[in-house]
Amino acid sequence: MEKTFRQEPSDILKVVVFGPESTGKTTLAIALASHYQTEWVPEYAREYLQEKWDRTRETCRPEDLPPIGAGQIARENTLTRSANRLLICDTDLLVTKVYSEAYYDGYCDPDIEKYALQNTYDLYLLTGIDVPWVPDDLRDKPEEREEMFARFRSALELYNRSFIILSGSPEKRLKEAIYHIDKLLIP
Repeated sequence: MEKTFRQEPSDILKVVVFGPESTGKTTLAIALASHYQTEWVPEYAREYLQEKWDRTRETCRPEDLPPIGAGQIARENTLTRSANRLLICDTDLLVTKVYSEAYYDGYCDPDIEKYALQNTYDLYLLTGIDVPWVPDDLRDKPEEREEMFARFRSALELYNRSFIILSGSPEKRLKEAIYHIDKLLIP
């Protein structure tokens, strides 16, 4: 199974939109992909878990994480091949690791953890919690936004990832993200 979590080699720049639920990640990922006329990798977990919820009314369990991680990396690898100098990822395996540890008493599947730490990205855009909470079938911790934001930030710091924190309106976040991505694209 672990092979399914490995990134394929690539020379393109990879940026991850990273952070707690309901912080504008997908909105930002779509806007960045549009701005740069490139691909963005949707969050596979949302699709997988929404389908599970619709079918069984059950939420995520630890055994769901390997297929979620494999689906995310498969999408990333596929879209990397058609991206234009830059790939925007709406999530990565480090997100899966953070959520797994938060929800399952510190547990993370060992293969997911291995590749969450091994796969590489050029920049993480950590989205702040200063936007309104939007409920849906899958979001469940509006009262724990600060704690979850701290977990995401701690993971980036612990694993020495290059990141910036984005806050404010969607327009402000987009402008700041473009500024930092441009610095990587234009040496």
